[in-house]
Amino acid sequence: MLDTLTSERGEQVRAAVKRIALTQLEAGGPAAVALNAIARELGVSGPALYRYFKNRDALLTALVIDAYDDLAAVLEPSADVWAALQAYRAWALEQPHRYRLLFSAPWPGYDPHQPALVAAAQRSMAVLLRFVAEERAVTLWSRVHGHVSLEIEGNFASMGLDATRLFAHVTA
Repeated sequence: MLDTLTSERGEQVRAAVKRIALTQLEAGGPAAVALNAIARELGVSGPALYRYFKNRDALLTALVIDAYDDLAAVLEPSADVWAALQAYRAWALEQPHRYRLLFSAPWPGYDPHQPALVAAAQRSMAVLLRFVAEERAVTLWSRVHGHVSLEIEGNFASMGLDATRLFAHVTA
């Protein structure tokens, strides 16, 4: 019984840490995620968080895996490639901070090729592979990724372009 309570408490703390880290991420990207600030907000000491996350990179890795899992969950119900691409774009537009976490250049010293991250990324790509061959899937994803990246950074709006109409052309 005590092990179950301890485990449940640990999951609650991990969830609270990740929730605060996502707020920091949204405000300033990966560089803004700070364990000591999270600890202060939770009313605990910085070292207390190391029971739940080995270091800042471990916390960021957990956020990346969560984001890939959420993206895959949004994509998996898609009935066709068009629905999957629409879902990808919608997820990115709703959560640009998480999209950037997945697809921006890694922060200094971070290994984005960790097996757990690669496996998480592959779950999303597997949805496209259900509908189109691998080479076509990668080409299509590259187009959509480029479009969505430009869109979430406001590049189309600053040029007075209709991002939705452009997306239809990119995915045609």
